[in-house]
Amino acid sequence: MGIINVTPDSFSDGGKYFTKNSALNHAMSLIKDGADILDIGGESSRPGAAPISVKDELNRIIPVIKLIRRTDSVVLISIDTTKSVVAKQAVEAGADIVNDISGFSLDKNMPSVVSSLDVPVVLMHMKGTPLTMQKKPHYDNLVGEISSFFLSQINVAKSAGIKTEKIILDPGIGFGKTLDHNFTIIQKLNEFCELGYPVLIGPSRKAFIGSMLGLPSHDRIEGTAAAVSAGILNGARIVRVHDVKEMKRVVTITEKIRTAA
Repeated sequence: MGIINVTPDSFSDGGKYFTKNSALNHAMSLIKDGADILDIGGESSRPGAAPISVKDELNRIIPVIKLIRRTDSVVLISIDTTKSVVAKQAVEAGADIVNDISGFSLDKNMPSVVSSLDVPVVLMHMKGTPLTMQKKPHYDNLVGEISSFFLSQINVAKSAGIKTEKIILDPGIGFGKTLDHNFTIIQKLNEFCELGYPVLIGPSRKAFIGSMLGLPSHDRIEGTAAAVSAGILNGARIVRVHDVKEMKRVVTITEKIRTAA
C-alpha cells in the first residue's frame, strides 16, 4: 500500500503532492514501483494535527481519485478518512477500500455507509484523536486493550451488515502509542492475527524509528525496512509505506523466508 498524502502538513511528505497533477505523477510512480494499493488521504493525521472540514477534504481528494482512476483502471485505491460523507463520495469517484483510522469511533454513520458501499474496510486502533493521541498515552494491557477494541468494532461492523471477509485490522502504530508500545505491537502482531482477520501495519518513516536511530523522517528507510520485515514475519499481510520500490524488495525477500519449505 503506497501512501499519497494530498495534504499541506503530513509529517513526512506534507505539501509534496498537494496538487492533483503532482499526486497523479506520484501515483504513477508508486504503481511502477510495485504498489498494489494507493492510500489517498486529504486530512493529516500526524500527532497534533487539527481536523479539517468535509468540504476541504473532498476538494483535496475527489479530483485526485478521479484522475488516477481515469489513468489506471486496475490499481486498488484506498480512501484514508474518518468521515462517512467523504468515504461515500470517494468510493463513488473510484476508490475501492475505506481506511478509517478511528476504527468507526469518530463517525456513527461510517459502519452503515461502508456496508451500503460493500467495500473492504480497514479498522485501525487510535487512542484519542490526532490532536491528543500522543499526550502521554497509557495502557494497562497494550495488546489486550487493542484486541478488545478490535472485537468491539468488528461487532459494530457486522451489526451494520459488513461482511466478515471485508474487514481488515490495523493496530495503529504511532497513533496514541509510546516508542516502546510500537515495538511491542510489531513483536506481538501475531496475537492480533489470531482474531482471524488480515492485519495491516503502517510503520513507514514514523517517529519511533527516528527516535531509536536519531534520524529525520526522510532518512528512516532502513528502520522502516526492519519494521516491515518483522511485521510480515509476525503476520502482517498489508504494509502501508512511503518508499514502495525499496519496501517491495524487502517484502519479496521476507515473504520468501516466511514461506520457505
